[in-house]
Amino acid sequence: MKNQRRRLLKSIAASLFAPAAAWAQGPRAPVVKLAMIEGLSGGNANGGEAVFRNLVWAVERVNERGGVRLPGGARRLALERYDSKGQIEEALSALRSAIDDGAQFILQGNSSAVAAALIEAVNKHNEREPGRRVVFLNYSAVDPILTNEKCSFWHFRFDAHADMRMAALMEVLKDDKAVKSVYLLGQDYSFGQAVLREARRQLGVQRPDVRIVGDELHPLLRIKDFAPYATKIKASGADAVITGNFSNDLTLLVKAAREVGFDGKFYTFYGNALGAPAAIGDAGVGRVLAVADWLPNVATARSEDFYRAFRRRYPKPADDYVHMRMQLMIEALAQAIEQAGSVDAAAVAGALEQASVNLQGQRGFMRAADHQFQQQLVVGVMDRQGAPGVKFDVEGSGYGFRVIKTIQPAQAEMPTTCRMAHPA
Repeated sequence: MKNQRRRLLKSIAASLFAPAAAWAQGPRAPVVKLAMIEGLSGGNANGGEAVFRNLVWAVERVNERGGVRLPGGARRLALERYDSKGQIEEALSALRSAIDDGAQFILQGNSSAVAAALIEAVNKHNEREPGRRVVFLNYSAVDPILTNEKCSFWHFRFDAHADMRMAALMEVLKDDKAVKSVYLLGQDYSFGQAVLREARRQLGVQRPDVRIVGDELHPLLRIKDFAPYATKIKASGADAVITGNFSNDLTLLVKAAREVGFDGKFYTFYGNALGAPAAIGDAGVGRVLAVADWLPNVATARSEDFYRAFRRRYPKPADDYVHMRMQLMIEALAQAIEQAGSVDAAAVAGALEQASVNLQGQRGFMRAADHQFQQQLVVGVMDRQGAPGVKFDVEGSGYGFRVIKTIQPAQAEMPTTCRMAHPA
């Protein structure tokens, strides 16, 4: 009875996000079930909810044009959400529930440690139960190992991995002659460790003259007061901080740095959203840099149309967190299902290996060798809204990011060590 009630509630929740047009097929028509497994409570709950809004918008777009076309008739996409609380065991339990609920595609990304566990669990499940195989779509777990040593036929990553992101930042830092010393700070788990490791390597190649005056890891999403870290950063004399921190670990860090009077730069992976610009304030103007697959101030008319459409869907400033790659991911999935002519996991995975998508001028394609999506990257620097190149701010903060570097897909691409095994 408890399981039946839980499934009923999930079904009702999923239906709330289906446009009325999709119900022209009738409420009992078969659907393609997508399960988002994400931390919706705990330290990164705001990140989980932000992802959910992106995915809802992407699913709505597919359903509004009639869903995915299949030989037996069109099917709408149905998105359901499962709270992993940001924990591996909870995520694995959610995976089992999602599969039992009939999910065919698993979506996750806000933790590389969780993603690694899900890849292993999906591999085992698909081998054990070939009649209920699933495909794992990863929108932001960027530990490079996931498409190298741990690469899997069933896993597809749509974000640039940490080494690719770091290389993009280094394209700016290598020419930033004001930076003579850096402090490396990251979260103590696989992703944070990978960021610092690659920062050390790429600094040695691109800027061997830069001194590393601090190199430190801290517990993930557990630090409430970053003042001790900020004090050490200021005392080190660092000209810049390089960090992959996200969510509260980034906003609390930059708040603390501002409060102790640190006036150096922040080279970040995620400094462009989830409260960070508002937390930094004027101290971040010209000093905070962020790398992304896309930024709202990318200067094309089609990009502006895309961003304005998202803001119409989610007008509250606090909901202003849009990622192009999540939209491209759902478009690639819809394309692959239609090309496969089936929702069979192996057939769709085979079609996803050849995916090439274009949305509002943003293009990307899947590299079959390791299932790493290839797309352009941009680096932006924080400035006041209204400054040249900063038409849009972030989350109503009054601050946005001006694009200062664009890295084309061929330049962003990196080699892989993947040795992928394909199913028979």
